[in-house]
Amino acid sequence: MMRYILASGSPRRKELLAKVVPDFEIIPATGEENATKELPAEIVEELSFQKASEIFHKNLTDTADQLVVIGSDTVVSYNHKILGKPADEDDAARMVSMLSGRDHDVFSGVTCFYNRDGKEESFTFSEQTRVHVAEMTQEEVASYVASGEPLDKAGAYGIQGLFAKYITGIEGDYYNVMGLPVARLYQELKNHNLL
Repeated sequence: MMRYILASGSPRRKELLAKVVPDFEIIPATGEENATKELPAEIVEELSFQKASEIFHKNLTDTADQLVVIGSDTVVSYNHKILGKPADEDDAARMVSMLSGRDHDVFSGVTCFYNRDGKEESFTFSEQTRVHVAEMTQEEVASYVASGEPLDKAGAYGIQGLFAKYITGIEGDYYNVMGLPVARLYQELKNHNLL
């Protein structure tokens, strides 16, 4: 019997993982995130590894169940700078203004820890999606920030929310921008015989 755990409390990741694995538990990682890498793809891989490792090692039991823990991390990168969650409304306005009329990249890293025949194994990958944003007026930026939507999101926006009307196109996986590269995760789980 497979036991799947998502090491994240993100409602978006919960919704996306349900497209791949119908039945799973949610146990968010609580450890401090420490990135030692500099490139966005390496940072999200490192952080997803830390999350999955923490939850895997806390939930390892001697049952016959096969435990699969999925950790993920997403960052928005513009001009070689990583944009995390905004500190406040002013910070959100600054980030959204920076992205206005320009392209940026979203990176998600995913790590799966699992046990097979009593042995611990894991794999990690990252996915990159380029996002094109329309030119926004100061009024549009202010209105979007006032909605409250950007405050809990990396890069100060959610592609699936009110910001959708400013996205003129993407190159890559749409779901990756939401926080979990669904198709790649499905293929990786399938290739490792974890489905």
